[in-house]
Amino acid sequence: MKVSNPVAKIGEDLACKYLVGKGYKIIERNFRKKYQEIDIIAIINSTLVFVEVKTRRSDSFGSPFESITPWKLKHLVRLAQYYKQLHPSLSDYMRMDAIGIILSDDNQVENLEHLENISGF
Repeated sequence: MKVSNPVAKIGEDLACKYLVGKGYKIIERNFRKKYQEIDIIAIINSTLVFVEVKTRRSDSFGSPFESITPWKLKHLVRLAQYYKQLHPSLSDYMRMDAIGIILSDDNQVENLEHLENISGF
């Protein structure tokens, strides 16, 4: 699935590069069901990790993480559980992470922050 927002696409590419550098194995990107999407699905240390990526040009309207509302998180968790049902052979150990990225005007990373286990599921 193509990401229509070029800033989001750049952010997801950078997040994947960051995760791979940390030892994660990316198994899927942009998993969709209806109007919901999980940006990155990865595995590290036998844990299935679902990653929401939020990319911004600045933090003048708040951090990227502020757009992950409780409602959004609830839907991400449901979608992650659905993904696990479709792939029962994958690890039962799961978590939801978020990566927030601030880009400069020339698409360089000004800040990248990785929050692990944001949902507690």
